[in-house]
Amino acid sequence: MEKKTKINAEDDRQELVITREFDLSVELLFKAYSESELIEQWMGTKVIKLENKNHGSYQFETSYNGNIVFKANGTIHEVVPNQKITRTFEMGNAPIGVQLEFLEFEKLTDDTSKLTIQIIYKSEQHRAEQLKLPFATGLNMAHDRLQEILINLK
Repeated sequence: MEKKTKINAEDDRQELVITREFDLSVELLFKAYSESELIEQWMGTKVIKLENKNHGSYQFETSYNGNIVFKANGTIHEVVPNQKITRTFEMGNAPIGVQLEFLEFEKLTDDTSKLTIQIIYKSEQHRAEQLKLPFATGLNMAHDRLQEILINLK
C-alpha cells in the first residue's frame, strides 16, 4: 500500500519536510490539529493540555497497562486559523531533543487540502535519531486515521 504522507529527508540537512494531501476542507484539516477531541481520536493519545493560541502550550500522553509509553510537549508560538501553526515539539525519553515545527495548511479545492510540515532539528544527528524510529510508518497511519475520522464530519 502506498504511503500517502511523504517525508523528504535531504542529505546533510537538519530538517524534514512532510507533505500530505487530504480529501478534507482546509477548515476540517486545521481542526484536526487544533481541537483536543479530534487530536485524541486520530493520534490515539490523551491531550493533557492544549492552548492552541499564540504563546500557548500543549502536552500529550499515551499510556499502556498503566505505564506512560509516549509523552510530548511544546510551546505554540503562532496560530493563524486555517493557515499555520508554529510550535516546538519535544518527545520525552527520546534522544532527539526539541524540534521546531512549521505546519502550513493549504486549501486546494473546497473539499481538498494539503498539509506541509517543516521540522528543524538541533543537528543532523538529532534528525538521524528521529529517522531510526518507526516515524514514517506511524505518521502515515495517524494521517490515514485523521482522514478516515474527519471525512465523516463533512
